[in-house]
Amino acid sequence: MKGSFRLVRLAGIDVKIHLTFPLILIWGAVQWTDNGGALGALFGALLMAALFACVALHELGHAVVARRLGIPVREIVLLPIGGVAFLGRNPRKPLHELLIAIAGPLVNAVLAAALGLALWSQGMLVPTSSESLRASLTEPSLRTALVWLLGSNLMLALFNLVPAFPMDGGRILRALLAMVIDYQRATRAAAALGQFLAVATGAWAIWSGNFMLTLVALFVFLGASGERASEQARGLLSTLRLGDAYNKHALTLQAGDQVSRVIDYLLTSYQPDFAVLHGGRLLGVVTRDNVLQSLMRETGDPYVTGIMNRQVLVLDPQLSLADAQEKMTEAGAPVAAVFEGESYLGLVNLNDIREALQIAAFQQAADRARGKEAEAAA
Repeated sequence: MKGSFRLVRLAGIDVKIHLTFPLILIWGAVQWTDNGGALGALFGALLMAALFACVALHELGHAVVARRLGIPVREIVLLPIGGVAFLGRNPRKPLHELLIAIAGPLVNAVLAAALGLALWSQGMLVPTSSESLRASLTEPSLRTALVWLLGSNLMLALFNLVPAFPMDGGRILRALLAMVIDYQRATRAAAALGQFLAVATGAWAIWSGNFMLTLVALFVFLGASGERASEQARGLLSTLRLGDAYNKHALTLQAGDQVSRVIDYLLTSYQPDFAVLHGGRLLGVVTRDNVLQSLMRETGDPYVTGIMNRQVLVLDPQLSLADAQEKMTEAGAPVAAVFEGESYLGLVNLNDIREALQIAAFQQAADRARGKEAEAAA
């Protein structure tokens, strides 16, 4: 994710923090300033850092299970609003999605149990009175931190089990529904429930003047809408073949060409990627980024063979665009070569697939409009 930096590597997965992440630490510090001055501010910042360590473990739970099921994980990114585990592709088997989705809340439940056990073993779980409980939790202390983290982990587990996208509960619901109906219908049903819950929660939040809950409701509504749109797009891409989307008339380069020729092509065409051929055989691919990096570090006019990518993802033209997009995303490849057997046909990039999706969506909308006109005329 752009604007993020690696913090640590856990179980072979990079855990990164976004540039905006320090905002949540500042917010935590401000919340405790009145209860302890500078010491309270430090306590608040450390408490928030501990909470997000729990968030990171939650996302790591998703990531580890995904990898065990053969789904690659690119990274985990921590933002002020929470964490995100970026998978190389979405699980298409309901059982796999169920296991991945439930792993995160389960981690928080285990953490809450461990914190509760730690409090109980030290005799700090049950206060002498409700007044002493409230008083003890307003001052920076180890007990305060443990109780606060216990409650936070319970809330994280319960909140993520709400059956609404983009929370884990929405994915759990879709996985369960997809075991009896098709994936698209399961997505529509889960998204509809999520949107209903978001509207109901938002209406109550506005009526009660709860601004933060209103934002949460908006976040849930948009997440459910995005998940539905994503699945609709995948369904449409599944009807299109890669052989109909790649650029059949693309400009190509020869092994003896230099970077200046690529620059001429970039300035006079909309094509961002160029195959380097030798006798009809693909040697590699030169992208716009390759050229820009070359201009920054090279002097003179080097040959394209010196800056090209030699490892190129190869795809079959009979693949659906949905499968092609998934393979490219999983491999982290913005461009792929289309081969029919041993014969090179052309290149395709993710923008080509997006354009094909837009055209197909417009065609589908036009067909529906013509169908309605025909029904009205009849």
